[in-house]
Amino acid sequence: MTKPPVSQKPKHGIQRKQNLAKLKAREKVKTMEKIEKKNDAVTFEVIFVGRSNVGKSTLLKNLTGRNVRTGKRPGVTLKPTHLYFDDFLMTDMPGFGFMSGVTKEKSEDVKNNIVHYIEEHADRIRIAVQIIDGPSFVEITERWDSRDEIPIDLELHDFLEEMGIITIIAANKMDRVKEDEKDDLLDKIVEIFGYDGTWKESGALIAPVCARSGEIRPLVSHLKNEFHKMKRDDLFKHFK
Repeated sequence: MTKPPVSQKPKHGIQRKQNLAKLKAREKVKTMEKIEKKNDAVTFEVIFVGRSNVGKSTLLKNLTGRNVRTGKRPGVTLKPTHLYFDDFLMTDMPGFGFMSGVTKEKSEDVKNNIVHYIEEHADRIRIAVQIIDGPSFVEITERWDSRDEIPIDLELHDFLEEMGIITIIAANKMDRVKEDEKDDLLDKIVEIFGYDGTWKESGALIAPVCARSGEIRPLVSHLKNEFHKMKRDDLFKHFK
């Protein structure tokens, strides 16, 4: 009995796939070249850092009006997300700490990558906005202290200071704190970070905000003050 012929894909179909693969490869090269060109032009960078799910992406989106990837699950952002404005760059760093669906090893890799990124670009990173969960911050640090471990938020803050990067602490989700309890909480937060005096008198750059509702004026004020000191008032225009 004669065997039926083995079906073969048309040659033009294979050729089409090969052409498509080549096109994608060329587009990837062009994209990388564009990114490298943008990076070469950057002289001033502001990074947004903090634990997973503290509202970094939402805060950045409200500041600039630009779409930034956000998510409800901790650890959605695993790589830096860049917003370019000529020679000015704003970067949403991956969240550290607990990340849903991510192994402990991967979580450590992310934290190490954050450190390496900051070290590599320290010459252009002028300001870091460190976002914390205002209502939960004291409880979280006390939990770490009870285990005789240095809270990761404090470790990061000290690292940024050692790198000579001006750091603004954005205490987010302050809408969850009663009005008559906010000052006491902020005083406690700056004390934990090692500052003396009340939050208003300590010299700490701390901004109580609520990214979800867009109440971010204290942070904008701190950023503009620092920009002004650096003679970069031209950067004001990039904020909403």
